[in-house]
Amino acid sequence: MMPVQRLMPPPELSTPVARRRRARSGPYGVLDIGSSKVVCLIARVEADGQARILGCGWQRARGIKGGNIVELQEAEQCIRAAVAQAEEAAELKLSGAIVNLSCGQPASRLMNIQWPIGGRAVTDADLRAVLAEGRRRAAEEGRETVHATNLGFTIDATPGVPDPRGMECETLTAHLHLVDSASSALRNLGICLSHCDLEVEELVSAPFAAALSVLVEDERQLGATVVDLGGGTTSIAVYGEGHLLHTSQIPVGGWQVTNDLARGLATPIAQAERIKILDGCALQGGDDAKTMVMVPQVGEDEDPLVSVPRSTVVNIIRPRIEETLELVRDRLEAAALGREAGARVVLTGGASQLVGLREMAAQILDRPVRLGRPGFVRGLPEAAQGPDFATTLGLVAWGTGEGRPLIDIDPAPERGFGRFARFVNWLRERV
Repeated sequence: MMPVQRLMPPPELSTPVARRRRARSGPYGVLDIGSSKVVCLIARVEADGQARILGCGWQRARGIKGGNIVELQEAEQCIRAAVAQAEEAAELKLSGAIVNLSCGQPASRLMNIQWPIGGRAVTDADLRAVLAEGRRRAAEEGRETVHATNLGFTIDATPGVPDPRGMECETLTAHLHLVDSASSALRNLGICLSHCDLEVEELVSAPFAAALSVLVEDERQLGATVVDLGGGTTSIAVYGEGHLLHTSQIPVGGWQVTNDLARGLATPIAQAERIKILDGCALQGGDDAKTMVMVPQVGEDEDPLVSVPRSTVVNIIRPRIEETLELVRDRLEAAALGREAGARVVLTGGASQLVGLREMAAQILDRPVRLGRPGFVRGLPEAAQGPDFATTLGLVAWGTGEGRPLIDIDPAPERGFGRFARFVNWLRERV
């Protein structure tokens, strides 16, 4: 008998994880500019397609409010400090970074754009023209398009075409999801980063980044809503059928809860934050009236402590959390996504760790709720892998190629001679 030869798989199939499309080559930086903290990470995509963190920098945010830069010099100083920490740890110098977008009230818009083809085959130029038309409509309202995702195409009367290139038709209809932001806020962001000697290599919507880090593949396909409760903003991302379908942002976050406690208990901001973390809860408990909390008083030289029932703390926190979740519910209802938004809500962000928040969210949003934590990332300290770093780690995932569109109809920006000039060209390409 002839010996049986074992067939070996092709080399590309024997690799544990294939490298994703448009993954970064070499070290790359990500910069998460939030209302409560600024985080810079330097990462590298390894052979198995996963990221390894080479350096990490973290600073308390200054000059940033609601995701927008309000004090240019203070924002520049804390960004410089965070970047310098990461560069020192990684032993390399960053020239640019992937930056999160939370300024300028980023918002979603869905467009159906018809484009005449005239019986010939659809080309890349047609797809770029459709995208340019969508951006032109957004620019008329003083908005800059940051993300443009195709949700499918219709060829004449045939819907559900994922890639129309090479197909002949009379009319091409593109179903686009655009995420845009106020032009002035983006220009201020570019000015700030140019002062830090950093180039904006890519902008990624903050709720989109958070969804990339906390959703599993089944949730992306079946549909899920990510609610990222940050320090100064609460952002929403709706995923379905593998696409980002909707984003929204509310200018309320964990800082407002801290501020309410500081006012209601007459205690310093730092002490209010400590009380929120250690004794805060969104729902009343059976022993809250008997459990006492020691509260330092503001403006007292000797820092006298006042004893208040824990129920008082809860009664201050609860209305603000209810208001925030009701605003989230209203935004989802206004988006009118219906079943496309999925049956599950995933909470993430620093404020999502408040005791009782998950149960209250399930009541108000009337959906099952889970707490979303980012997946493990090599080389990153455990303290930086919690829900409060979801957006940061989503930017790292974007660098590995996660979440990028299957059809790349986004032309590369023209290169200028300076970092700010390149950023201006980046914006112009999206008008």
